Amino acid sequence: MSRVAVLRRPEKRREYDGKFLKSWLKNPLRMGAVAPSGPVLARRMASYVDPAGTGPVIELGPGTGAITAALVAHGVDPKRLVLVEYSMDFCRLLRERFPTATIVHGDAYALNRTLTGRLAEPADALVSGLPLMTRPEPIRLKLLNEALGLMKPGAPFVQFTYSVTSPVPIKGSGLIVTPSERIWRNIPPARVWVYQRP
Repeated sequence: MSRVAVLRRPEKRREYDGKFLKSWLKNPLRMGAVAPSGPVLARRMASYVDPAGTGPVIELGPGTGAITAALVAHGVDPKRLVLVEYSMDFCRLLRERFPTATIVHGDAYALNRTLTGRLAEPADALVSGLPLMTRPEPIRLKLLNEALGLMKPGAPFVQFTYSVTSPVPIKGSGLIVTPSERIWRNIPPARVWVYQRP
């Protein structure tokens, strides 16, 4: 049986969900969600990343790897993935699931410091599962600006939120901002926002 098939087994999914819930109970504000991103949301986020690219794809807050798995299923080579995770337990799990990805144990909200020396070239995309709405607005803006500074011009910063509005202010930002439709099949319903520098 292939590794992909093994990772999709229902018992594996339950195991990952259990680890996610345990971590959420320890620190709900840091986690921001009570369950990993659902498959529909994860696939929608992955759809904004070009699988034919050759540069790094950064993922912030991958947790148990729900969105990471969607990126790989979308065709992104796992060797391109740079996964920034704060929880050491999740880092260990991610190393097991995605052994060729680069796993970085660090703080995504200090992105420049966390990724110093980790990127050989600007990133093709950044996908974020961080609970931005639990952070003050200046911290959200700092993260977005640092992320865009690590990426190629026009590269997408892909973020989901349960809120109906953009998790970062967009008025006067000069960014190209693209919201997805509301993803009702996710629990709770979510929307994907994509931010790009022209």
